[in-house]
Amino acid sequence: MALIKSVRGFTPQFGDECWFAENSTIVGDVELGSHCTVWFNAVIRGDVNSIRIGSHSNIQDGAVIHCTYQRFSTIIGNYVSVAHNAIVHGCTIEDHVLIGMGAIVMDGAVVGEGSIIAAGAIVTQGTRVPARTIYAGNPATFLKNVSPELAEAMNRTANNYLTYAGWFRDEEEKQA
Repeated sequence: MALIKSVRGFTPQFGDECWFAENSTIVGDVELGSHCTVWFNAVIRGDVNSIRIGSHSNIQDGAVIHCTYQRFSTIIGNYVSVAHNAIVHGCTIEDHVLIGMGAIVMDGAVVGEGSIIAAGAIVTQGTRVPARTIYAGNPATFLKNVSPELAEAMNRTANNYLTYAGWFRDEEEKQA
């Protein structure tokens, strides 16, 4: 079972049919929509401000979602994939976004709908990533626009994580 903890009077809240790896951590003022998945060693830490995650989003292995005390909450939309070892901190991630492996998105940044933050990119404080663009590098800058084919692949990725979670649910039911 995931480590789910209350802090400062806030207890994490979850929508229907979410799945959490047994060594994921979800703390404090956190709300997840329905059909979300939180994977191995991922941390969602709403101890110093609020974190809101929409439906059908996945927080992959080793990712860290945090915020900034009294300054920046974190908002993550629907159908968002936060890939392995990414850090999302005190920012807004709109719907249908992919945050690549090892990417960092910092305080006050806004990642527009349908965008991709490339693996290893660092989106610096206050950056505005326009909708349906790819940002890469350190600091992250515009690379190109998201093609319709890539947009479809991003949606498939978000849906695939629900399938993967189903595999683990099936095993858990066999063991019960």
